[in-house]
Amino acid sequence: MFTGIIAAVGKVTAIKKNAKDITISVDAGSLDLSDVKVGDSISNNGVCLTVTKLSDKSFNADLSNETLKRSGFSQIKNGFVLNLEKAMQMNDRFGGHIVSGHVDGVGEVISVDPLGNAVEYWIKAPDELAKYIAEKGSITVDGVSLTTNEINGAAFKLTIIPHTISQTTMVNYKVGTQVNLEVDVISRYLERLMLGDKASTSQHDNKSTMDLLAKSGFLG
Repeated sequence: MFTGIIAAVGKVTAIKKNAKDITISVDAGSLDLSDVKVGDSISNNGVCLTVTKLSDKSFNADLSNETLKRSGFSQIKNGFVLNLEKAMQMNDRFGGHIVSGHVDGVGEVISVDPLGNAVEYWIKAPDELAKYIAEKGSITVDGVSLTTNEINGAAFKLTIIPHTISQTTMVNYKVGTQVNLEVDVISRYLERLMLGDKASTSQHDNKSTMDLLAKSGFLG
C-alpha cells in the first residue's frame, strides 16, 4: 500500500528480457534503501513492484507481461525515469490518499499550459475509467497522488505546483506523454458493492451498473 507521495525519481539502467517477462535494474536516485530488503514493494510510476535484488543505490524488479500490457511500461527503455515510493508503514504520515499500486489504465497528456507559477495539465483517461473520476476527487498519475480540478468527459485537469513538478517525472510531461492511472480505490469498491446480489452473476453490463448507482442517489 502507498500514499502517492513521491520520495525520489529513479532511472532504468538495464533491461533483461526473460522467457515470459522482463527484469529491470533501477538507479534509485536519492531514495533511501537502507530499510529495504529483497521481497519488499516499491512503487515505480504507480506500479507496485517486488524487489528481487538490492544494492546500496539500486534494485532489480521483474515485470510480467500483464504489467507491461496494462501500463506505460510497454514503452520502457534504458533511461526511462520513474517516480519512486517505498511501501507505507503503519507509523508513516498519510499525506496523499490510498494507493494500491495496481494500474487501471494508461492515459495521455493532451495539453500543458503554464498558469502563474503552476502548470495545468489535461489528461485523457480511457473511456471505461471516466465513471470513476470525479471533480475534486483523488487520482494517481504515475504514482503521484493528485486532485482533479475539472472534468470533461474522460479528460480531467490537474493544476500542479512547482514543487511537485520539480520533484517528479511531471517535469518531463508534454502533449502525447503516456501516464499510468489508478482511480480512487473507494469508487471501485463502491461500484461493486452497489451491485449487491448481482455481483455473483458471471456477466452484467455497464448500463445496469450505472442505472443501479443512479437509483441509489450516487449519480446526479
